[in-house]
Amino acid sequence: MSFEEYAALARQLTEQHRVGEQHAAADSARRRDLHAAVEYLQQRLAAQGQRLDQLGRAIGIDQPPAGPAPEPGRPGETAAWPGPPSGGEWASAAGSGPPSGGEWASAAGSGPPSGAEWASAAGSGPSTAPGTGDGGFDGAAGASGRAGVGAYPELPAGEARLALPTAVSPAGAGVPAQRAAAVDPAVELELARRMADEADRHGQQAELLAQRPALLPTWSPLARSVAVYAGCGAAAGVLMLALVLASGVGLVDGFTLGAWICAGLPAVAFFGGYLVLGRWGRPAMVAGTPPRYLPLGFLICFLLVPMAYCAYLLLVRGLR
Repeated sequence: MSFEEYAALARQLTEQHRVGEQHAAADSARRRDLHAAVEYLQQRLAAQGQRLDQLGRAIGIDQPPAGPAPEPGRPGETAAWPGPPSGGEWASAAGSGPPSGGEWASAAGSGPPSGAEWASAAGSGPSTAPGTGDGGFDGAAGASGRAGVGAYPELPAGEARLALPTAVSPAGAGVPAQRAAAVDPAVELELARRMADEADRHGQQAELLAQRPALLPTWSPLARSVAVYAGCGAAAGVLMLALVLASGVGLVDGFTLGAWICAGLPAVAFFGGYLVLGRWGRPAMVAGTPPRYLPLGFLICFLLVPMAYCAYLLLVRGLR
């Protein structure tokens, strides 16, 4: 080898070494990026799990129990190999009893079995000539013999389970399943990141819904309180009309009617609105107690019922 050839070979090896180092550095950087992305996604998923637990506790849903283990034999599951057949199954397949211990020992420790041993295992004498059709074990040569003699006889339907299992594929039964394609970690991480973003978006929507009360969710707290106290005052006004009618027929005296109109029914309406706002006007995810506007509710209830009674008296006198 000349010096020029040696120098060219050295340059080629140096270039290959440099390219290999560059590939190794790029692969190492890619692996570091993948590990960093995996750790980041793991932290996001852990935070999402904690937030979902908080949402579940806020709306009164406990963690779902772990599902039961899948039972064997369901559709879509690969059947397990039933194991080697027993002696009785071999006897059913060959038409005679299982081979004796001496024959198995001869087959395992003293080389291939002779024709006599195979014949003894099959339950008949040795064949005299290949393909004669005398029922002997003729191997592959028996395929060219008489009709009814074959090298590989077909098993009956009841003994088909002795065959080795095959992988089930969606294309058809008995066809070996194709190998799974190589998975790109970067693509899978990108899909996981997109799913995490989608989960964050749905989680924010759930939090916004959880910050709204069940009663009049689109209304402001002030408008909701006014509506609730006014509704309770209207219900108390209906009860007031019933008391007025009862007083007209003599079931209720004037003092009891005045006490209920001035104090009893307004107090019942006020406490009813207070309880309704505390039960259905409180968001699930808001810390603390939302404002119930007690002075405004007291004023509405204690003014609405007497004003309704005065309006009733004016209406009755105007109709007379």
